[in-house]
Amino acid sequence: MSKLHIKKNDTVIVLAGEDKGKKGKVLKVLVDKQKAVVEGVNFVKKSSKPSAKNPQGGFEKVEAPIHISNLSLIDPKSGKPTRVSIKHEGKNVIRIAKKSGEEIK
Repeated sequence: MSKLHIKKNDTVIVLAGEDKGKKGKVLKVLVDKQKAVVEGVNFVKKSSKPSAKNPQGGFEKVEAPIHISNLSLIDPKSGKPTRVSIKHEGKNVIRIAKKSGEEIK
């Protein structure tokens, strides 16, 4: 399986789907499924049974995973979508934005 260009806490933009154009922070990356959960993107209604915590029960909106291919990292300098280049310095791996040449942290 190939490595992913997106990591937790990255700022990304959605390229395709219902939420196209929305920006958000990556909350979780599911490597085996090649999906990521992004803050404020791809909401689904999840039903919950009544419990001690939520005695009423009902529906709640939750962010669902979105495929990595539909996400692009945001360039730290220009704020636009960019591709990623990887540079090796010894044992360290540095991600570099293709548009500006700036390091992605």
